[in-house]
Amino acid sequence: MKLNSIFTASIFIMLSGNVFAQSDSIQNIDLNEIKVLSTRVPLTQKQTPQQVTVLQREEILASNASSVEDLLKLAAKVDVRQRGSGVQSDISLRGGTFDQVTILLNGVNITSPHTGHLSADFPISKDDIQRIEILDGPSARVFSTQSFCGTINIVTIDNQDNTKKVNGLVNVFGGDHGHFGTNANISVKHNAGYGNDGFPNHFSHNLSIGYISDDGDTDNSAYSIKRAYYRGNYNSKDVKADIQAGYSYKPFEANTFYGAASKDQWESNEHFLISASADITAGKVHINPIFAADRRYDHYQWHKDSHAGENFHLCQVRTTGLNVWAKNPLGRTSIGIEMRSEQIFSTKLGEMLDSTKFLKTRGADAENDIYYTHLGDRTNITINAEHDFVFDKFTVAVALPAVYNTFLDGKWRWSPGMDASFVPSRNWKIFANLNSALRMPTYTDLYYSGANIQGTSDLKPEKTIDYGIGARLRQTGFSYELRLFGSNKKDMIDWVVYADEPDQKTYRSGNFKTKILGGEFDFTFLPQEIWENFVIKRFDFQYSYLSSDIEYTKQIIASKYAQEYLRHKISTNIDLKICKTLDFNVAYRYQYRIGQGNDPYALVDCGLKFNKNQFGLYAEITNLLDKEYTDFSYIVQSGRRFVIGGKFRF
Repeated sequence: MKLNSIFTASIFIMLSGNVFAQSDSIQNIDLNEIKVLSTRVPLTQKQTPQQVTVLQREEILASNASSVEDLLKLAAKVDVRQRGSGVQSDISLRGGTFDQVTILLNGVNITSPHTGHLSADFPISKDDIQRIEILDGPSARVFSTQSFCGTINIVTIDNQDNTKKVNGLVNVFGGDHGHFGTNANISVKHNAGYGNDGFPNHFSHNLSIGYISDDGDTDNSAYSIKRAYYRGNYNSKDVKADIQAGYSYKPFEANTFYGAASKDQWESNEHFLISASADITAGKVHINPIFAADRRYDHYQWHKDSHAGENFHLCQVRTTGLNVWAKNPLGRTSIGIEMRSEQIFSTKLGEMLDSTKFLKTRGADAENDIYYTHLGDRTNITINAEHDFVFDKFTVAVALPAVYNTFLDGKWRWSPGMDASFVPSRNWKIFANLNSALRMPTYTDLYYSGANIQGTSDLKPEKTIDYGIGARLRQTGFSYELRLFGSNKKDMIDWVVYADEPDQKTYRSGNFKTKILGGEFDFTFLPQEIWENFVIKRFDFQYSYLSSDIEYTKQIIASKYAQEYLRHKISTNIDLKICKTLDFNVAYRYQYRIGQGNDPYALVDCGLKFNKNQFGLYAEITNLLDKEYTDFSYIVQSGRRFVIGGKFRF
């Protein structure tokens, strides 16, 4: 049966589910009141009209994942392509590329306009995460133009709801290939008196530091990561404030990361982040200001310790925004504005500077005799009006954002969107959406040039219109969810070799259009809700399918990204309670990727965890069957890897 036939028929036969809508008998996992970041006003998972998949802390801690990127692999809808032993990851959703997904940290956009290759440089560890929210499809009305194919919001622990004043965790681990690391975090909560109405005011602080080093699985693939992160909250009746600051530094041997012709590439990424936001209540009006500054230094060498093919980049993003919303008899209305300044100083990307304006390279790996000689500078302004009709069983969100970018022709562009949900009973929820978005090319798309690769400075912004339906059913011990979606995209950006290219091997950035159809199905079995002491705690099965009909403006003979999407992905996970202190986890993942040299593969990971009081020990094996595979056709991925570690909680 063709997918479009399934798409039509499924309106009448959808069964779906997740751990969001709950029955009255389920108390221990009732997540209806958790607020998720899916609209411009705070809505709970029960109210939100957009389909949101949430990885909760319990699932995160039970998994064998060692990093944020590994956690995202647990969701079948997320495509994670890694280089080396996971030191660099490209993250995408629903057939898009790594440049088309927005990555948020506690609601703050940390996506890099330099290149999406760098967007996954997180200043946090798996131990710091409270939950991960994955929003389907474009969300330009909420997160501006970068949210083209979806949004991933990582929420860290904040200790606001914990009765203990001090919490902490120390995690030390090691394994084969010289793998060694440690993470430590501490959370502190203290009162700041009481307001006139008796409402308690309090602060909470979370500080996290970490270090990892690894010799790599193959030649020239060693890396190290240093990071530090702080998050602070203030909470009173009328004011809620949140600040965060993060730092990471990651030098790594890049083997064949950016081309098979060089096996001794090298790169370092340094990332600074600071942000402040608030929710100020003035009567019935809520005022939400936000400020964020993000700076990244990148140093790349085609051959390690050689100036041939060497690049330096300094990319800085400053975001200032204000959102105002209020409740009314028909729901909630919001008006907001955001200004996002994106600037890059580079030895290669941007327009050539006058020699008097050259700037010395900066960052941990700066060299005094090398200067930034190019500059790219643009500002994106988004004005948005949204109304959320919130009723007992219905929620409809309608928005009309207007976007202006100084890099373009001086015209405002509109990206309207609408999401709707219907809750016929406490166990069921049905969704529908129609959204549009546009995305500016990255500075790499516009300007990069090198051996057999050439950017195009007059690329058009990408445009998409997405639509979808879905539903979820939640019953005691079981949940099901089905999502079907499609999109019409034009002026999409890919790196291709055109058939009329004289040397038949130079990749150029160019525009194309495509039609995408896809579907996703999730099933979760929670037997301990039925049989309290059953050995199986949780079983998850997820499947995603995608088809893309791509049309280029002229004939091509090779594509780097657009024609290498995931056609099929299966992800399963089972958590077992062996005894009171011992848990066992097994995860299976199958992927079939379109494109030459992308052979399908299946991987099995497993882990054993012992916990007693404040102490924990764990042993994890990834790629248990030692499968040889690639995420990119010429970069061999890790074979079997073994890690052991210990945790102390206080």
